[in-house]
Amino acid sequence: MGAIFDDELKRLRSHFMEMGIDASEQIYQATKAFTDHDAELADKVLTTDTKINDEEIRLEKQALKLMALQNPVATDFRKIISILKASTDIERLGDYSTHIARAAITLSKFEHHEDIEQPIEQMMMIIRKMLERILDAYVYTDEQVAYEVANEDLKVDLLYVKLQKEIMKALVKGGEDVKAYESYLAVIRNLERAGDHIVNLAEWIIYSGSGKLVELNPGKADPTLVRRKLTGNQ
Repeated sequence: MGAIFDDELKRLRSHFMEMGIDASEQIYQATKAFTDHDAELADKVLTTDTKINDEEIRLEKQALKLMALQNPVATDFRKIISILKASTDIERLGDYSTHIARAAITLSKFEHHEDIEQPIEQMMMIIRKMLERILDAYVYTDEQVAYEVANEDLKVDLLYVKLQKEIMKALVKGGEDVKAYESYLAVIRNLERAGDHIVNLAEWIIYSGSGKLVELNPGKADPTLVRRKLTGNQ
């Protein structure tokens, strides 16, 4: 392909990275709002969601125009498609951030439950690190990092299952903090889904580099894996 195509592809990648960085910042702010029970910060997170949605629309138009006008060869076509598909996963991460922010607003009315919040914060740190690494991997189409990041999702799944059990026990007991525990449940569900979408990002890196469509989600590749890990049966 010519210089014009190369320049346009660089612009597309640049826009994708901007979108990814914005989503990463949104996740950071949402998790901080959760940690601090900060309703004001959570409100700010809610106002930023339209920005990521707008960025996805702009990127989609740019990608479709590039494919229509430049008629890329197979390898370049894969690069465009992988960015286009990955942008949808980035947009979903933004949605999950807003869901967490809404839960943080509810939780701001309650006392901290450290036994639940500390492992949730651990989930949040894993998610943020996964996203940071996968965005770096996109810069170099680093398939090795993509595999490593995908494997990290198992930690998220394990924490999710453990926390879900503890939160459900608290909900069964009832009491004044039922709304708080319902919000905790919403937070971990959104974090678990965020982890899955980051794994999707890893899969699109593999597709961009090799053309292979692979399943990298540990729990989907081996549905019994999480249960075996929890019971100690490796």
